[in-house]
Amino acid sequence: MRESLRDDVGDVVSLPFEVTRLVSLVPSLTESIAATHQHLIVGATDWCTHPADLDVTRVRGTKNPALDVIAELAPDVVLANAEENRAVDLDALRARGIAVWVTAPTTVDASLDSLERMLSAITGDVPGWLRDARAVWTPTYDEMRRRAVVPIWRRPWMALGRDTFAGDLLSRIGIDNVLAHSGERYPRIEPDELPDYDIVVLPDEPYAFSPTDGPEAFTRPAKCVSGRHLTWYGPSLVEARELLSGQLQ
Repeated sequence: MRESLRDDVGDVVSLPFEVTRLVSLVPSLTESIAATHQHLIVGATDWCTHPADLDVTRVRGTKNPALDVIAELAPDVVLANAEENRAVDLDALRARGIAVWVTAPTTVDASLDSLERMLSAITGDVPGWLRDARAVWTPTYDEMRRRAVVPIWRRPWMALGRDTFAGDLLSRIGIDNVLAHSGERYPRIEPDELPDYDIVVLPDEPYAFSPTDGPEAFTRPAKCVSGRHLTWYGPSLVEARELLSGQLQ
């Protein structure tokens, strides 16, 4: 076993010298592994939709994983995220002797570093798509900027607040989150009580905002965007900058 590997939260993760079986509890991490090493994945959540042909045991959702099913799959490691997955579930897996690797990036740069660290530890290499993603997100944005509110849920209304990956990503294409200095990462909001803003960014996940569900609640122009490209860190980052820039014109 390798004893000196640490994940994003600083925990030592004991992995075998060769990982041959893993379960992913995070859709973007599932896609990240599957892009080059799909054969390693033996289990994934119901929300792991990429790649579309992923044929593995489903272990329910990110917030309610089927712990017994995961244990029966005998994974070398379970991939998780500090925000998407509950600590109580991850501790329960560790109590069963299952290694858990936790990611916790809150910026684009941190996500790329996190993926490189995780993939190097699990697969032993750094895929070409990760190098491409670094190149795509290296240039800075020096043109006119716009201020945005970025809802992520309604009933109740919630939006991006401070220290979020999606907020950092938007800032790199000229969109500044008006709630970036909020005391919460995902504050509740009232559409008619917001700071001044220019645009509403409506992703189609986690809430499925659409042209007929969301824009009508705001007085400023609203743009519907791909939630996967806004909130997932993985292979989607290679095309996310161009796609989101186009959707937000």
